[in-house]
Amino acid sequence: MRVAVIGLGTMGAPMADNLIKAGFEVTVHNRTRGREEPFQKLGASRADSPAAAAAEAQIVLTCVSDTPDVEGVLLDRERGVINEAKPGSLVIDCSSIEPEATRRMAQQFRAKDIGFVDAPVSGGSEGAIKGTLTVMCGGSEEDFERAQPVLQVIGSRVTRIGPVGCGQIAKVANQVVITGTFMALAEALTLAYRAGADPERVVEAIGGGVAGSWILNNRSQKMLDDDYPLGFRLRLHRKDLGIALATARDVQVPLPIASLVATIEDSLIAQGYGDEDMSNLARFIRHGAGIPDGPMKA
Repeated sequence: MRVAVIGLGTMGAPMADNLIKAGFEVTVHNRTRGREEPFQKLGASRADSPAAAAAEAQIVLTCVSDTPDVEGVLLDRERGVINEAKPGSLVIDCSSIEPEATRRMAQQFRAKDIGFVDAPVSGGSEGAIKGTLTVMCGGSEEDFERAQPVLQVIGSRVTRIGPVGCGQIAKVANQVVITGTFMALAEALTLAYRAGADPERVVEAIGGGVAGSWILNNRSQKMLDDDYPLGFRLRLHRKDLGIALATARDVQVPLPIASLVATIEDSLIAQGYGDEDMSNLARFIRHGAGIPDGPMKA
């Protein structure tokens, strides 16, 4: 099976790598063309455009930053996937974008007998590298089954939520949950430190109770060290929060925590911290508590 992978960023690059290792014939394309070179050395083909990448592929996997980027990759009149993808092929979009835009794009592909699955992911760069992502899918049962050979390589938990667009709705819910968890962890660690407890021992203690979570296990050390390598970029989480808040307005659901954190993220981005891991939300709490930059040590 030939798979085209379009978008070789923090998440897309390890997806392509894992597909090559799994024995797929892979064609890659990235807007910054130099990112294709390591994959060519691993045996992948390179394509000059998304359309060219899709021309011989049974499955096209896309993973880019935002709704306009996906629309450009898939629907551009000259370079878009839709121009060269063959009837009977399948698009899997792993980007995190607006649910309604996903539905509109899927309709255009269905009109050409091309399947479509929205499959946003969670699990950070670590999960992408290990192939253990959580994949939230929207699409027909038939298209979901056709996508399984690829999805099982990139993820360890792959769930069909419902029709096209439901994967993006699940991702919206996921981002709302992690918003509150990151913020609460930043508050808790700063409180423990300021009140005189060893915050590393606090992490050890509460990790075995109800407060335990993936975020506590994998991101508390970044907050304690005041060092925020990726991870997941803060500015991309802010983009996802924007989608969540817009979706909530459409269906009239209040999101007070997400709304507050969006404002805090805007401040951090304005200060130049948008390309750090989103665990840098701890900066806001630390600065508010008057804690100087650097590790929090007992």
